[in-house]
Amino acid sequence: MNIVLLGYGKMGKVIERIAQSRGHEIVARIDVNNREDFDKLSKTEVDAVIEFSHPSSAFDNVKACIEKGFSVVCGTTGWLEKKPEIEQLTLQKEGAFFWSSNYSIGVNLFFELNKTLARLMAPQKQYTVSTTEIHHTEKKDSPSGTAITIAEGIIENSDKTTWINNEIPKPEEVAIWSAREGKVPGTHIVKYISDIDQIEIAHIAHGREGFALGAVIAAEWIVGKKGVFGMKELLSLEM
Repeated sequence: MNIVLLGYGKMGKVIERIAQSRGHEIVARIDVNNREDFDKLSKTEVDAVIEFSHPSSAFDNVKACIEKGFSVVCGTTGWLEKKPEIEQLTLQKEGAFFWSSNYSIGVNLFFELNKTLARLMAPQKQYTVSTTEIHHTEKKDSPSGTAITIAEGIIENSDKTTWINNEIPKPEEVAIWSAREGKVPGTHIVKYISDIDQIEIAHIAHGREGFALGAVIAAEWIVGKKGVFGMKELLSLEM
């Protein structure tokens, strides 16, 4: 499979290594220094684009992929207010767009566990729920897209109505506490605390490999498909 890497930072380099180990060819590595090379690519040269760039450029990058007829797998977070526009364009162009806040298989199973726990805890009003996310200091967006997905899973399965970041929450809010420390790949914790005990679930990434592998698997999966997809479809999960 011929893959274009749109965004060639630390994550892009790990994706490159994983993709090549699975027998794929990287036909272009695009960043801010050679964007004109992307414009020269044609549909016959590209099976899929994997986009891990920056929140400020993700929308334009994905839009360009859809308009060129490229199937695109996007892992950039922090731009989701424009995601509905991309989804509409994808359907209009009969393209293929795959997005996830986190491509780790383990994290997506964690999303399901989080929803189940939220449903079980919803009647137990003596517990206060909060989430914590810790990432490396180079991460641009806060809270992380993964933390938002976790909070949304709680909201969907409880009487909470919204989330709030690094502020004392009101009763109807889910608190997300964000921290940026060293080179932490990604830690996400959900806590339910009462006066007498505490229930906690956590996902701790040991490196970028899990995220990269999931993105490559998504690129393999999306080839030949049309529509808007996510890990729900890839893993056949009820999310």
